[in-house]
Amino acid sequence: MAPASSAPTVDANGKLEKKPISYKNLALGATLNLFEVSTLGQPFEVVKTQLAANRGQSLAEALKTIYSRGGVFGFYQGLIPWAWIEGATKGAVLLFTASEFEYRSLAAGFSPFVAGMIGGMAGGIAQAYSTMGFCTFMKTVEVTRHKSGMCACAKESTFKIAADIFKREGIAGINKGVNAVAVRQCTNWASRFGITRITQESIVRLRYGEGADPKQATAMDKALASITGGALSCWNQPIEVIRVEMQSQVKQEGRPQKMSIATASKWIYKNNGIKGFYRGVLPRIGLGAWQTLCMVALGDYFRQLFGTN
Repeated sequence: MAPASSAPTVDANGKLEKKPISYKNLALGATLNLFEVSTLGQPFEVVKTQLAANRGQSLAEALKTIYSRGGVFGFYQGLIPWAWIEGATKGAVLLFTASEFEYRSLAAGFSPFVAGMIGGMAGGIAQAYSTMGFCTFMKTVEVTRHKSGMCACAKESTFKIAADIFKREGIAGINKGVNAVAVRQCTNWASRFGITRITQESIVRLRYGEGADPKQATAMDKALASITGGALSCWNQPIEVIRVEMQSQVKQEGRPQKMSIATASKWIYKNNGIKGFYRGVLPRIGLGAWQTLCMVALGDYFRQLFGTN
């Protein structure tokens, strides 16, 4: 659900109030997240990861490779349990953190626009360091690890892989690339909040004239603004490619064993140039649009249905 649902408000006396968080909305957000990732969300995620990890492949080659790893089910690698854990928790983490930071920022005198971006940045970082770090890592492991039928590792369960990594490398091992995830989530939500709010205000002005109340925005206006914000926030695709490279299990001669954001950047540029940093951006735009349609359009519908607006 959008953190705006718990954004601070101003009462009749001009006093700043923090709106209470609706636990029904948290449950609804988790349910919609699970629906989103279990339908088109995970296929977009898998294609995006395949292209980012194997930057020499075309889109057609990536789709063929994914299909060879289990047919249609190949497009759902990493769904259970990692994407489900992430989907069931990330909305609540974002909502709690973003609403608190937005309230504190408004109280400190920042404008609603800036306060919203600060809330989004804080919420994105909290997502990364709570559940998204290890879930994103394990999803990437599932997509990029060797699954040839002649390899014994192909038959290992995802839980055994996770246990082996934890035994060998500890907490740091299963959270590999978490700093890149934090940068991605921070810039993602700051961009989505900022671009979406500017776009929505522009749509309202164009449709209803200058000085129109932003509350006049319809569900379609909000959905269009959110899709625009989600798509344009993909400007940070380079950090997403760096994140995938840090977490990838692809073996390549000369590839550094331990990767930081800096070493991963150098490796990508050395092998693929500037274009390498934008591999997988098309399915990521599709993912952002699908997530937005699920969370905004369906979210508004069910909030109205259950009376939790």
